[in-house]
Amino acid sequence: MSDSGSEPKQRPRFVAGAICPSCQEMDRMVIDGAADERRCVACGFVEARRDAGASMPATRVTRASARRVEAEAEAVRLLDE
Repeated sequence: MSDSGSEPKQRPRFVAGAICPSCQEMDRMVIDGAADERRCVACGFVEARRDAGASMPATRVTRASARRVEAEAEAVRLLDE
């Protein structure tokens, strides 16, 4: 183990059921998270991932103060049958 303080290297992950668009081989595609690309280990096909440069959408989180609703408390009556 190194003490360089950097993040551990990500290993390429195989994608189950993926078919290479070039050689049509199944289960030969890997996604390389470090390089943001997908590649075929059978024929060497490489393609940049489509969502690699996509920006994150704005969140819809509301502040806690905006969620407060001033409402009167109402009594609840339970009925037995």
